[in-house]
Order: sequence, then C-alpha cells, then structure tokens
Amino acid sequence: MELKLEEEQRQALKGSGAKTSPLVFLKKEWQRNKYVYLMLIPVLAYYFIFHYGPMYGLLMAFQKSYSPIKGILEGKWIGIDNFTMFFNSYYFWRIIKNTLILSFYSILFGFPAPIILALLLNEVRKKWFKSTVQTISYMPHFISVVVVVGMLKTFSSLDGGLFNVIRSFFDLQPIMFLAEKDMFRPMYILSNIWQGAGWASIIFLAALSNIDPQLYEAAKMDGAGRWKQLLHITLPGIMPTVVIMLILRLGAVMNADFQKILLMQTAPTYETSDVISTFIYRSGILEGNYTYSTAIGLINGIINFSLLLMANAISKKVNSTSLW
Repeated sequence: MELKLEEEQRQALKGSGAKTSPLVFLKKEWQRNKYVYLMLIPVLAYYFIFHYGPMYGLLMAFQKSYSPIKGILEGKWIGIDNFTMFFNSYYFWRIIKNTLILSFYSILFGFPAPIILALLLNEVRKKWFKSTVQTISYMPHFISVVVVVGMLKTFSSLDGGLFNVIRSFFDLQPIMFLAEKDMFRPMYILSNIWQGAGWASIIFLAALSNIDPQLYEAAKMDGAGRWKQLLHITLPGIMPTVVIMLILRLGAVMNADFQKILLMQTAPTYETSDVISTFIYRSGILEGNYTYSTAIGLINGIINFSLLLMANAISKKVNSTSLW
C-alpha cells in the first residue's frame, strides 16, 4: 500500500512539471558548498596560469624562429620541419636511448625499493626502532639536489674520496667516477634510491595500515606463517596502490631528473648521460633555438601521454585497477 502511494506521488510530481532545472540545481549546490568551491579557485588558477596557459607557446614548434619582440604569431610557419630535423639528427637515437635506459633502470631498481622498505618496516614490532629507521630514511629527501651532487663529487674525488678509499682496500687504482661514462648510470640511480626510497615508502606504509588486521589473525589460526601472510594478504592488499603508482611512473618515463643529470654531467659522460631534457636545455637556452627545442619538448610530452594511456588501459584490462 505504501509503495503504491509513493508511486502515485511520484507520478503527480511528474505531471505537475515539478522538475528541477540545471540553473536551480547549480544555485542550490553553490549555496550548500560555496566555501569549498572558493577554496578551489587558487588551485584552478595555478593550473590555468602555469600549466595550460603556457601551452599556447607550443605554436613555436611549427615556426622557423621566435622573436620575443614580434611575438609567437609573427613567426614564419614551416610546418613539421623542426620535427623532421630532430628525427634526422645525429643525437636523436643517443638521447632517446639514454633517456629510456635511465628510466628503465630507475623503475627496475628504484620503484621496488620503497615497497621493500615499507614491507620491512611493517614487520618491525619495536616502535622506537621503527620510528628511528623511518626518520633516518626520510631525511635524505630534504637534502637539496645540489648538495647531493656535491657529496657525490666529494666522495668520488681522487684525493681521499670515500669511493677511491674503498677501491684502495682491493688494490685498485683511483679513478674519476664522475668522468667515467660507465659509472654515471649506477651513481645516478643509486643516489636516487638513497634520496627518495624513504619518502616514497610513506604511501605504501599508509596502504599497509589499511589492511584489515582480522585477516592476519585468521591466517595465523589457519597456520600461515609470516611469509604466507605476506604473499596472500599483504601484497594483494597493497597491489592497487602499487599499480596506480607504477602507472604514474610510466607516464613520466621520458622525464629524467634534469637538474641532477645536468649537475652530474661532464663532457666525457655525454655518451651515457645526455637525455632529452638536457638536449632541450642546450638547444633552447644555450643556443637560443627556441622553436627547435619546443618541438622536441612537444614530442617528449606526446610520448609520455601515450605511455600513460597505454599503461592505464593495460592495467584496467588485466586487474581492473586504473586511474580512470
């Protein structure tokens, strides 16, 4: 009887034309949450001014030259000649290869590092020890990249540098680590792990804290040890977070750490250290070829965006976890 009355009331409302218009809905929504929307204004302004606004400058990629006095629209249009020049450049395959190798090794060794650290810290039962390790592992994140590279230069110096002192224990001759092309990638990747693993582990520790403790209790009652609990409860529990972070990491494959690479880079290591970002810096800032460097930057952005879409689609199809 009650269901019948509700249906009659619904039909009466429809018949009387009592339908909320979009304008009325927006007005009510603004009145309810106006302070929340006001808080969004600085965030939206930031993205529009510093992220979407500068995209207007991508027009330079299709021009021969750029003059700050004449402006972007006054340049001579040459179509895709800048892109063709880059693809035919002597440096094209070298910088693409170096960028991909550095990103691949960073993901292969750097991405699992904070996960392993978070899993190890999760197993620690002494709170004071866990807090101490967390604090020590977080600290390198707050050290400036300039200071980190300065430390690397000090440790690798020929005169009493830590790395060469260790080599002397094995009767090896001292070398200039930052001038050795084969040493650039290990030093770059290992220093990144040291500096970022502790800070990156925070998000995985947060994911671990959301796992229901009753699952572990039930597993203990069934006779599961710590290893089986890790395999069947812990890892599946944090897997959605791992997948999301991996997708975001894959979306920035072509974006190597420009500042650190530039500071570590020396002339003898160009063969292994020259990446897209440093090549854009030399072409655009040092040589003043703004249109050519803009074209390279556009290619870099398109590749990153394509990899992000691909990784998200594969993840969504395989395990139903995705960014959207």
